[in-house]
Amino acid sequence: MTKDDIIKAQDRWAKGVIKIGQGTLSAKQFIKDLYVQYPLMKPTLAKEQAFRTNLEEIASYFVGGHILEDKGFALKPWIKIRFENVKIITDTIQSFAVGHYFFTDENDQVTRVEYSFGYVLVDGVVKINLHHSSLQ
Repeated sequence: MTKDDIIKAQDRWAKGVIKIGQGTLSAKQFIKDLYVQYPLMKPTLAKEQAFRTNLEEIASYFVGGHILEDKGFALKPWIKIRFENVKIITDTIQSFAVGHYFFTDENDQVTRVEYSFGYVLVDGVVKINLHHSSLQ
């Protein structure tokens, strides 16, 4: 994996979250395309159930579902998501990125979030295996 591969994966993630909010991409397809089969996630706004450890729980966070606190983070809708990487570490097996991402809503309000992502190659596709984000 290269730094460019990670940046492209981040761009796919940002565009996917926006498309979910626009109703042009299903959360299930987004997660299937971008996450490994058994990912680990600490969602930005999760408090009562702080961690998500399977695809169904991650889908619940993005669009609401069986976890009561989940209201559908991706349904905001966001109009722009920008990654600002502090550091990307690449390797052939697994890579990591940390930094901030900025979510802009339809009222031009920007939310700054800290993130750490882990990435692996699955059949030649960069996928997320670890996703941690939190408000400052």
